[in-house]
Amino acid sequence: MAMDNNVTVTGNATREPELRFTPSGQAVANFGVAVNRRWQNRQTQEWEEAVSFFDITCWANLAENVAETVGKGTRVTITGRLDQRSWETQEGDKRSKVEIVADDVAISLRWATAEVQRNERPDGGSGRPSGGGGGSAPRPDTPPPYNPDEEPF
Repeated sequence: MAMDNNVTVTGNATREPELRFTPSGQAVANFGVAVNRRWQNRQTQEWEEAVSFFDITCWANLAENVAETVGKGTRVTITGRLDQRSWETQEGDKRSKVEIVADDVAISLRWATAEVQRNERPDGGSGRPSGGGGGSAPRPDTPPPYNPDEEPF
């Protein structure tokens, strides 16, 4: 049975993204997000607030773009999946945490403006595979046309 594991959170970055690279050269960026929730207590009529903190992990191009764009305090919307990691400390204690592995990070435009600058693609930005031959190949970021007679997945 397949289960969906999707999450979307909007909040403020609590620290600058830390960009590192794996031994194979893959970029990974980590940062934190605080998500505030505010409500009015019906009995006291007072406003109450709770804050949740999430660790965010980004990979590849997303990691590099986040490290260049997001700063502490930036309001962002993250879509991704929950991932639980477990490890053992040097003292032998077992630890685990749940973090969000981001599929996408967007700057919130609710209280700010942003200027979009597109990055060049590694293939030179043409969107077409390199090599000879004519014809028109579909852009890699454009899904193929939908065929209603085709089996899903």
